[in-house]
Amino acid sequence: MARIIGITDIHGEYEKLCAVLENVSPQKDDTIVFMGDYIDRGAKSKDVVDKVIEMQDVCNCVYLIGSHEYAMLHAKSDDYYNYLFWNYGGDATVKSYGSFENIMKIHGDFFNNLKPYYIQGDYLFVHAGFRIGVPLEKQSLVDMVYIRSEFFNRKHDFPYKIIFGHTEFDSPLVKEDKICIDTGCGKYKNAPLTAIIIENDNESFVNSDGEILICK
Repeated sequence: MARIIGITDIHGEYEKLCAVLENVSPQKDDTIVFMGDYIDRGAKSKDVVDKVIEMQDVCNCVYLIGSHEYAMLHAKSDDYYNYLFWNYGGDATVKSYGSFENIMKIHGDFFNNLKPYYIQGDYLFVHAGFRIGVPLEKQSLVDMVYIRSEFFNRKHDFPYKIIFGHTEFDSPLVKEDKICIDTGCGKYKNAPLTAIIIENDNESFVNSDGEILICK
């Protein structure tokens, strides 16, 4: 049976990405939803982007935009996002690519085509979350990549279980209507990268350390 796999907030941690992919062992009928924040903080942002693109040869892949990609894409035109990019790990990304200009020269097509969210079956994937009470079609991209407690501390009324990242927890945050799978990869030295695996509406987690957690 085909699986849906969610991975988010890789933050330049290439080795942890490779480890979690090995532990997940995606098959050709599976779909991996990469949920943003490929870059910044870790030393190998370019290698991470190369790897997630290469995964198209293995299985179906969906690529979402995260807050760090949003800041990078707006860094040249907006002083606020320029500040966010350079003060939250962008220097590591620039070093990985050789220069700021090389980021878009090498992977411009990838970054310019990242999706805001993805729906498959009963699940909705997004980087950070949604503004409660606002219809899906009227959500702002800024909220979808930056929102935090206004989303995860309140129950939503969308007809989906929402899978998200952006705000890190020691282990996956599991609620009735939502699941956060950001476990601090790239922000904390020993924090693992965690993937959610959805199969037959059953949810489980596996991380880059090989730990497995069955959700239901």
